[in-house]
Amino acid sequence: MTSVDRWLLPDGVEELLPAQAAQVEALRRQLLDLYKRWGYELVIPPMLEYTESLLVGLGSDIDLLTFRVTDQLTGRMMGLRADITPQAARIDAHSLGREGPVRLCYAGSVLHSKPKKPLASRSPIQLGAELYGDNSPASDLEIICLMLETLRVAGLNGITLDTGHVGVYRAVIKAAGLNAEQESTYFDILQRKAKTELLEFVAALSVEDKVAVHLLALNELHGDADVLVKGREAFADIPEAINAIASLEQLTDALAQRIPDLQFYFDLAELRGYHYHTGVVFSALVREHGQALASGGRYDDIGEVFGRARPATGFSIDLKALLGLLPPVTEAAAIFAPYDPGSAQWQFVQSLRESGEKVICGLPGQDADAACDRVIRKEKEQWCVVSLN
Repeated sequence: MTSVDRWLLPDGVEELLPAQAAQVEALRRQLLDLYKRWGYELVIPPMLEYTESLLVGLGSDIDLLTFRVTDQLTGRMMGLRADITPQAARIDAHSLGREGPVRLCYAGSVLHSKPKKPLASRSPIQLGAELYGDNSPASDLEIICLMLETLRVAGLNGITLDTGHVGVYRAVIKAAGLNAEQESTYFDILQRKAKTELLEFVAALSVEDKVAVHLLALNELHGDADVLVKGREAFADIPEAINAIASLEQLTDALAQRIPDLQFYFDLAELRGYHYHTGVVFSALVREHGQALASGGRYDDIGEVFGRARPATGFSIDLKALLGLLPPVTEAAAIFAPYDPGSAQWQFVQSLRESGEKVICGLPGQDADAACDRVIRKEKEQWCVVSLN
């Protein structure tokens, strides 16, 4: 590497300059205060953990995203966290070990070995909330309401909630009797919503006509509330799928009562996080951003690997992804204190800072600072603040 390009950062890894950093930090504080008012306790997990605990419960996707290093003290493999969710689950199941509902929140940087989506950051600042110990629809309702309130507090409007339920897919697959290879192919086609490829795949299967209808129908069940009606008709002979659709309908009805202007989009083949989600899945979108800003879902029993299987539901958001959608933070102008080695001015400066003022002390030869609209002067043997305008 030459001296010319020493300033380059790896692709997908960014630094936040003062204006952006102030914007992100102000929002982080605001949202953590919001979560505290909802009863969520802040945890700060380590950036580095042994892979045995860091890579459990969230399927193979998290494994591929994780940077690995060798612990020089023990020789064991460690990972730089790519998601804080399994760390929060470990804290709930092992470190806290409480009975009953536990509400936790977090905010911190994560690192990805590759972008999760095109043009996505490989160093997101992940903020989220998790609710453990309750498997009722009330927990899902609370978590989704908190996610939507997160976006509202951030200043975003016109939110669409994209919802689904992995129970529908699992019920259809179980009824179809597909083997592991066939299911893997079907799963991949559904994720890409490749209709022509799906028709060819199903036509090549040796299955009953009703099974073929089920497999084809799932790819078409996305859109407005009519999707739930069509889903009940398409899977009328699969009780597990009907139960999943009913629970999704009850949840969205409750959300519509609480947030009347909320827009809904339903996708019964939404399989993001399929390998660890166990129920409802959801994400929030706004018109100005082409991808989900926040997402989550139910992932019961994730704590089992830590000795306590616990129901769980939660969501997370990347604060960096919000930057382009938020208004800039307006910093209050500062007070300039001309260079003075004496202690009297210093005491006056400290009293101003303690009262909440931002004071920049000049250095030798410095007469002003562009960030300041006021200056400290001594008048009639008293220090005072004078406007520069």
